[in-house]
Order: sequence, then structure tokens, then C-alpha cells
Amino acid sequence: MTHDPRELLADYPVVAEFPVQWGDQDAFGHVNNLVYFRWFESARITYFERIGVLDIQAKTNTAIILASIQCDYRKQLTYPDRIFVGASVTRIGNSSMTVKHAIVSESNCDIAAQSESIVVFYDYQNQQSLRVPDELRQKIAKLEGRGCAFDTGAET
Repeated sequence: MTHDPRELLADYPVVAEFPVQWGDQDAFGHVNNLVYFRWFESARITYFERIGVLDIQAKTNTAIILASIQCDYRKQLTYPDRIFVGASVTRIGNSSMTVKHAIVSESNCDIAAQSESIVVFYDYQNQQSLRVPDELRQKIAKLEGRGCAFDTGAET
């Protein structure tokens, strides 16, 4: 087992760090399941900030919206602890992207949860999905350290 929890997130180009707060726990004395989703969201937003999504959204009245998310809980988390959340885009379709996440606990140096979400590039004015812009595709490929090996098919 590793002694540095961040080593378990070596495949994730973006890693966000958060303290476990006392109020994150539920009546059973462990972090409530909904808190994990807040951490996943924060890591996704950090990823999107890194590639300039918020700048594009401000100029074009578009956004990346969450279409689907699932979580596999592997270990309980409790206060006090510090967690690290990795985010990585694993697939880009026509208008959607798949983002994987993992939460690693500093106190036990192990993966506490893993998640996969699907986000859609969305035009609010016309109320419809849009093709993920080439500019974002290129920035994601660069951040992920890949060429243009992402799916660019017609599926969403």
C-alpha cells in the first residue's frame, strides 16, 4: 500500500483536495452519501475551469450540464480526514463527455469511492445539446496527455 494517497490518483490530470467536515457526517457517524456527489462536482468544476469552460459559457450562453452520475462506495469516510478527488475525461462523444472520478482518503491511503458521470454541452437559448467545441476537445486532449483519440462519433 502506498503512503501518499495522491499516488492512487496518478492517472487523473486534475486532483482537488478537501477536508472532511464534522457536518459532512450523518447520524451513523460516517460521511453522508450525498457529500461524495458534492466532492465529485467540485472536482469536475475544477477540471472545467482548467480547460476554460467557464469562459466559453460566459460568451455563448452555453453550459456543461450533468446528465447522469453513479457512484460505487468502497470505504467509509469519517471526520477528521482529508480527501483527494481525481477527475478525468475518458470519452468525448458528439455533445457529451464521460468524466471519471475517484475519492482517496488521506487517513487510510485507499480509494473510498469511484464515480462516472456524463455531462452534455448544452445551449440554453435553444434548449438543445450542442457539439462539444473543437477548442474544448483540444484542451481536454492536451490536459489528458492524449492525442485526438477521443470518440467523435454522432452519439451524444
